[in-house]
Amino acid sequence: MPDLDPVIHAQARLRIVAALATLEKDDQITFPRLQEVLDMTAGNLSTHLRKLEDADYVAVEKTHKGRTPVTYIALTTKGSRAFEDYTAQLRALLGGTT
Repeated sequence: MPDLDPVIHAQARLRIVAALATLEKDDQITFPRLQEVLDMTAGNLSTHLRKLEDADYVAVEKTHKGRTPVTYIALTTKGSRAFEDYTAQLRALLGGTT
């Protein structure tokens, strides 16, 4: 039986990674937009993003647009690969093909 990645396996983090995986390669999303898409509180999203960032699964870029701070989030190559591996392991666990 394959071991599912514990970083991704938490429901909130799985939702985050799945949402980020829908972006085009090298694309990113703003924090408020991701919060809106996932219907998560800012604190909850921040907490889970920190765990994903610590695992190098997401990149968080803080910048300014004019004088307004903006935070961009993107899935890293490592994060994309981890999500692909996770979904393949899940399919294998459920009896599908990998």
